[in-house]
Amino acid sequence: MTAAPLAGQVALVTGASRGIGLAVGTALRSAGAHVVRLARSLQDRSADGQTDLSCDLTDPAAVERAASRIQASAGVPDIIVNNAGVFTVRSVEETSVEDFARALGTNLTGAFLIVHAFSAALRRRGSGHLVTIGSVSDHVAFPGSSAYAASKFGLRGLHEVVATELAGSGIRSTLISPGPVDTELWDEVDPDRRPGFTKRRDMLQAADVAEAVVFVVTRPPRVDVTELRLVPAGYRARG
Repeated sequence: MTAAPLAGQVALVTGASRGIGLAVGTALRSAGAHVVRLARSLQDRSADGQTDLSCDLTDPAAVERAASRIQASAGVPDIIVNNAGVFTVRSVEETSVEDFARALGTNLTGAFLIVHAFSAALRRRGSGHLVTIGSVSDHVAFPGSSAYAASKFGLRGLHEVVATELAGSGIRSTLISPGPVDTELWDEVDPDRRPGFTKRRDMLQAADVAEAVVFVVTRPPRVDVTELRLVPAGYRARG
């Protein structure tokens, strides 16, 4: 692999202000890509190799505006990483309608809106790579994760349908499903004080997921990594 395998490419990363998204954006930029970072908390600005745009991914009009700005200034992204997400641990009884809607809106609808905004342009060009950051919760049911699991199982479904629709188009699609990752999303849950939860010292790091993203998007065109699962060493998912 060359020192800058993604030189000349544009990568879009959602939820890129912290945690996994921040690490993914940094890794893609280090690999030579110009990285466009989207997050509600970011301020619009540009620097060498990076453009930040504030965007509420649950708002269809905001996503369309951001997509138009990106295509006008940087072109159609070569790599799109749908990462933005929210996470809570609550029983079904404790999960409010608002909690459930928020998880679906951010984790699932936001990803759909991004794919919807760029898929036609990607198909016309005949190249690109869609990367979806899923979770172990996109295939394992954990107590207390009704909203999160619904959104992540939905992401898996979205990924599989999009991959089927784009087959033969030259556009690759990858679902990366990590086990627990030590990010700020765990602050409210405090897994170190909860029995049965992976302790933060034993979790994956955001950089591990970022490295996986760089790996899949730098495979030669003949290689299509459709799914990649990452778990901490010795981890066993218990549903």
